[in-house]
Amino acid sequence: MKPGQIVINKKGRDKGRAMVVLAVEQEAKVTYLYLVDGFLRTLSKPKKKKLMHVQVTNSVVDLARAGPRGLQDADIRKMLGEEVNPLGEG
Repeated sequence: MKPGQIVINKKGRDKGRAMVVLAVEQEAKVTYLYLVDGFLRTLSKPKKKKLMHVQVTNSVVDLARAGPRGLQDADIRKMLGEEVNPLGEG
């Protein structure tokens, strides 16, 4: 698990929502992920979630490609849209 990985929430009010891993934190035997989606979970308020409550995908986005202005919520939304829905359907 690494920053930039796309995961799908399996539990909670965000169930079924695709999100990007912003950071990974290891506490004792539990791995926590800080997740953002650019809509409900913004960069200023990422969701802290246990690894066991998400479904890991093989998709990874480059968080460094944001450019000179830095990473913004619009960048996250665009990255998720390209990876989760590459043809612009539905």
